[in-house]
Amino acid sequence: MTTRIAPQTERMMTGEELAALNDTGPCELVAGSIVPMTPTSDEHGGYAANITSILLSFVRAHGLGKVRAGEVGVYTRRDPDTIRAVDVLFISQDRYDRRGETVFLDVPPDLIVEILSPGNTWSETIQKLREYFSIGVRLVWLVNPSSRSVFAYRSLTDVREFTIDDDLPGDDVLPGFSVAVRDIFAD
Repeated sequence: MTTRIAPQTERMMTGEELAALNDTGPCELVAGSIVPMTPTSDEHGGYAANITSILLSFVRAHGLGKVRAGEVGVYTRRDPDTIRAVDVLFISQDRYDRRGETVFLDVPPDLIVEILSPGNTWSETIQKLREYFSIGVRLVWLVNPSSRSVFAYRSLTDVREFTIDDDLPGDDVLPGFSVAVRDIFAD
């Protein structure tokens, strides 16, 4: 008689369990597993601050909703849970009012801003974009410090590039909004 031993599997963590931890450091939860993240650079933090300031001013002036920054946790999948750490986001008041009692955002933002870091791979970036669009994110700005440009994604196949001499529009997500790309990269 042969005895088979079931392979041990790693227990999947939930978003609620991640929220209860207080010593994980920067991380994301991907399919129930903690994935450590390197802290962002000074330059990255400066770009995030610029974008946050510009968006916050516009959104508050027009009473549109909320702007959040600082690796905000957003659920992109449940069971097993995936929570992405977003650099900057805008969420309309209507969507924000539908959020649950979770620590992390469980409704899709309207706009997500991701600032590329030197360690980001293209496959990881595309996977995040897939996840964002699958939950109903309407617009993603991918900020590329090395080329000093911003790629505006409406879907994986609908993308426009805005360079340092262009103005980046808010489209129908932020009607009337526009920012000079050079202001995102201002020191």
